[in-house]
Amino acid sequence: MTGKVDIRFTLLTDGSSDDALMPILRWSIIENGVRGGVQGEWADLRWPKRRPSGLVDRITAALHYYPCDLLFVHRDAEGRDMLLERVGEIRQALDRLTIAKPPVVCVVPVRMTEAWLLLDERAIRRAAGNPNGREPLALPRPAEIETLPDPKDTLAALLRDACGLGARRRRRKVRIALVAGRVEDFTPLRSLSAFRVMEGDLAALIRAQGWDR
Repeated sequence: MTGKVDIRFTLLTDGSSDDALMPILRWSIIENGVRGGVQGEWADLRWPKRRPSGLVDRITAALHYYPCDLLFVHRDAEGRDMLLERVGEIRQALDRLTIAKPPVVCVVPVRMTEAWLLLDERAIRRAAGNPNGREPLALPRPAEIETLPDPKDTLAALLRDACGLGARRRRRKVRIALVAGRVEDFTPLRSLSAFRVMEGDLAALIRAQGWDR
């Protein structure tokens, strides 16, 4: 294979707020050797008149409405011990597909997507609309992130604190979906087991497809 390769990827998620994974996945594709153009779409399945239900149906619909070279399928895991179980559920659904499918990578953050957005204080401050704020933020240590009971609440609290406004106004300033777009380097995510699993699978797939050549 010669020349640059354009990769189109689609992300199918559990919920609409999980589209925050898009910048993370694009970064990881590029970091793992793809030098051509990388285009991604989040599979919004809320608009079809007949909404798909069940993972097999949702994967089928995502591939129909958002054709791609690479499909990411997201599920949340309630804990580290659930990571491989969720991956297995995705793989079983893929085996039941009756249509052709592109290469697939499972994306299974421990607890929930917000756990992957708790490592960058600067991005949190920028997403809160107060990039120069000096309010202390109690970010969890990387080793703690995958054991947090509710990363979504943790991130929301950090965003409210980063606003530097009164409690009533702070509630209006929460911008969870903006955090991922404000991160410039996702390298710290490699300290998290779930991210390492995802990126390892992605890197192997990129090499197997020759997208790094």
